[in-house]
Amino acid sequence: MKNNNKRNNRMLKWIVNISFFVISFIALFPIISLLISSFRPSSILMRDGISLTFDLNTLNINNYQFIFTQAADYWQWYGNSLVISAVTIVLSLFFSSMVGYALAVYDFKGRNFFFILVLFILMVPFEILMLPLYQLMISTKLINTYTAVILPMVVAPIAVFFFRQYALGLPKELMDSARIDGATEYGIFFRIMMPLMLPSFAAMGILQGLGSWNNFLWPLIVLRSNDMFTLPLGLATLLTPYGNNYDILIAGSVMTVVPILILFIFFQRYFVEGLTVGGVKG
Repeated sequence: MKNNNKRNNRMLKWIVNISFFVISFIALFPIISLLISSFRPSSILMRDGISLTFDLNTLNINNYQFIFTQAADYWQWYGNSLVISAVTIVLSLFFSSMVGYALAVYDFKGRNFFFILVLFILMVPFEILMLPLYQLMISTKLINTYTAVILPMVVAPIAVFFFRQYALGLPKELMDSARIDGATEYGIFFRIMMPLMLPSFAAMGILQGLGSWNNFLWPLIVLRSNDMFTLPLGLATLLTPYGNNYDILIAGSVMTVVPILILFIFFQRYFVEGLTVGGVKG
């Protein structure tokens, strides 16, 4: 009986491992295909398309050489996206964490109303909000500025909700002890509670960074000049009816994965912890 159980457990383990391998390959198939295609010449790329099949004799690094030596606009777009994403992450984490923290630990009149309002905004698609936001950017004369791209993303409803759920599990005894020692409410948040919320900051930082880095529609609406374009917008300008820039487009798209990959590698441990803890509080 024991031998049969061990054999069944071993078979089940193999089945699970093989299933996860197949699922992982399916998930990574677009990325692997994109990576292989980035080394193909334009003529072969237009003939064969994006696929996993390749001929070693036709692969080269000319596309990447062009990007690093002659594509000045590409690095301008890259820099714009880095600046916008970095500022968006910092401001969003700062303000959203304060709002979520206040909704979780302070008992004030209208707290539940504001939380319900956050949930309501969270359920409204961004496409519905674009028109009033665009009119606001026009009235404030912020069109074609980085501020117009960043400002609507500073306080994200999903981030407020996430930080609120996480802050519900913070030990309030520490707050009482700090008040007895004479700490201010800002001091309690920045010196005591914020270090305890680092996993939530890492998790939401990755999500907010990913959203800002890949944001296409809103920058498309508010940005006008080529030197202000973000990377998704700049890469879209490479698309032509003749397809003569698809090789550069694909190689450039591969390069866009690097910052997010680095961000996730450094914060993946906190990412999992933050999502796990924050998802069960409250």
